[in-house]
Amino acid sequence: MNSFDAIDRSIMRILQDRGRISNAELAERVGLSPSACSRRLDILEKSGTISGYHARLSHAALDYKMMVIVHISLSGQFAKTLTEFEAAVKLCPNVLVCYLMSGEYDYILRVAAKDLADYERIHRDWLSALPHVVKINSGFALREIIDKPNVGL
Repeated sequence: MNSFDAIDRSIMRILQDRGRISNAELAERVGLSPSACSRRLDILEKSGTISGYHARLSHAALDYKMMVIVHISLSGQFAKTLTEFEAAVKLCPNVLVCYLMSGEYDYILRVAAKDLADYERIHRDWLSALPHVVKINSGFALREIIDKPNVGL
């Protein structure tokens, strides 16, 4: 489902900002009856357009003050190699994001750490132990400028 009408876009825009809005209030804001709004939501959810509702937690408030961008090179890009790496990286509790990349590195990760000693532990116990890794390059974020949880509609 990639053709959305104005009402679908309104529903998605509102939910990006207020995921806990009641169906009655959402329906009122988009000009639908509650039952029609609920049907639209159901379609958006079942199609995968709305993939979930989440609380956005503050990493700093949880004492994860360091963000590390990690570039990883593997021994090859064979299907088995990628599958094994991806299954293992999903188990790393501090890895927030992992992208398969084109270009110089095979993967880019965003890793949360409490401090440098914590990142050293994550690097030693998790990242270095990932299957097929031949090179790890870490960069430390000095300051977050933007981290948008939503796309523009």
